[in-house]
Amino acid sequence: MSGRVNLLVPEVRANPYPTYAELRRGPVCQVDPGGYWVLTRYEDVVAAFKNPQVFSNIGMRIATKPAWLGHNPFGDSMIGMDPPNHTRLRTLVNRAFGPPALARLEPRVRAFAGAIVDRLPEGQPTDIVDGFCLPLPASVIGELIGLDPTQHLLFKRWADDLTSISAIGPKPESETPRMAEIRATVKETEQYMSKVLASRRVEPRDDLVTDLINARVDGEALTDAELMNFMFLLLVAGLETTIHLMSHSMRILMERPELVARLKAEPSRIPRFVEEVLRYEPPVQAIMRVTTGDTEIRGVTIPKGSPVALMIGAANHDDSHFPRADSFDMDREGTNNLPFGHGVHFCLGAPLARMEARLGLEALLARFSRFTPAGPLEWNRSMTVRGPVKMPVVAHAK
Repeated sequence: MSGRVNLLVPEVRANPYPTYAELRRGPVCQVDPGGYWVLTRYEDVVAAFKNPQVFSNIGMRIATKPAWLGHNPFGDSMIGMDPPNHTRLRTLVNRAFGPPALARLEPRVRAFAGAIVDRLPEGQPTDIVDGFCLPLPASVIGELIGLDPTQHLLFKRWADDLTSISAIGPKPESETPRMAEIRATVKETEQYMSKVLASRRVEPRDDLVTDLINARVDGEALTDAELMNFMFLLLVAGLETTIHLMSHSMRILMERPELVARLKAEPSRIPRFVEEVLRYEPPVQAIMRVTTGDTEIRGVTIPKGSPVALMIGAANHDDSHFPRADSFDMDREGTNNLPFGHGVHFCLGAPLARMEARLGLEALLARFSRFTPAGPLEWNRSMTVRGPVKMPVVAHAK
């Protein structure tokens, strides 16, 4: 491939996988926007995940907190930390996403899913993202940290803005209205979360926010800044991954009606379907790192201090690891795909996202038998996450 490819042009955004295939031929290169270095082969991506001493997670902080943005609690959260600081903070929330906690949460998620599906119109066009894919994770994150689920469109706008920072890049040539919008979102989100934290201090609840306020690490409580960082992280991570996982699932079911029939007949196969969606259309397309020194990979030297995107989307379509990688096969077994990262930074919310998708699809397929398109898809703009933001669909009971 000659010249530097832009991963956010509309044709690549709609289907990045042919471009990823070209990039894997020269698997270490730079892309636009931002001039990020990218690793695209499965073997290289896994090796980088396993080597935080060379590929530091500070890269996430650089990508989410560029100079033009300035203050951003999401960038200051543990998503941009290396051990031991990352380990110290992660232990505080591990329990909230472990098997016992998810088992207690499952009946509530099932009830949310049923109520949301019941509200979907039959035989009429609806935006399935706003009507189904968004309300379920918004309800769940509301349950976990006590946010008002009726404000899900507002929360989605905040999360979209915070994950679109990478689309602008670290050093834009000039100020744009979008940059001002994102700075305003950071301020607006912080004001809202400050009120939530203040409320929990006065009236504790049985939720994760109260647990974090009461938590102690080496005998010390979390600082106000650390609590705010957690709130930003939980909002973004709790919404973006699951929304895009469910929207990709819906698009595949709409395009492959035979899969709808099979899953209705065999609901026990829904977890396998979800797992293949995570490989075939990973919501998280890239995770950012930064090199701690000059690093040579496949004969190419990446200079010290360079932002590097570990391209999960490209790695999950690498034929050297996944036979027939560009084919959707819900019977695929034992592939070790990378939808939630790898190593010490493996996404702790992965089991929750899988559970939400499973229960959401169970409820949806119990009521509907067919889905047809009702208009064009619109895609988000982000280097790190990818999914439809608008998907008009008609759901049919028969």
